[in-house]
Amino acid sequence: MSNPNEKVDVLAGKYLTFALAKEEYGIRIMKIKEIIGMMPITCVPQTHAHVKGVINLRGKVIPVIDLRLRFGMEAAAYTERTCIIVVEISASSRTIQVGIVVDAVSEVLNVREEDIQSPPEFGSNLKIDYILGMAKIGGGVKILLEIDRVLSDENAVSIQLAA
Repeated sequence: MSNPNEKVDVLAGKYLTFALAKEEYGIRIMKIKEIIGMMPITCVPQTHAHVKGVINLRGKVIPVIDLRLRFGMEAAAYTERTCIIVVEISASSRTIQVGIVVDAVSEVLNVREEDIQSPPEFGSNLKIDYILGMAKIGGGVKILLEIDRVLSDENAVSIQLAA
């Protein structure tokens, strides 16, 4: 039988935290390529609503996903704090870059294993395998994301692979 704390042990480390609505999320820092301000996004027809389109980042075409819409949240107007986090994910046996639109980047945190708990059980009908864990930081909770699973959307990945 596997130790339930085994997964938590490997989750400790540095995370880039960011805001979506009133919630705080974190992504492993090793997945982050760069953070850029909002820029013109070229729409791609026949894609899901959360796939905003593509950007040209120094000659490289990168798909952009609005994380609010991906999570089923209400759309919000972009502000001066809205930015695109470029992450590197594994998809179709390749490593690709995808941009995610977030409300605001918060900080880089060093999360200790004793501050991480497994995600709570919400019942068998709810799919939460994209959540690595819950980090208890300063009286609040930050949701640590498995960004590869969050972005495993066939639609977005196929745009990148086609480019």
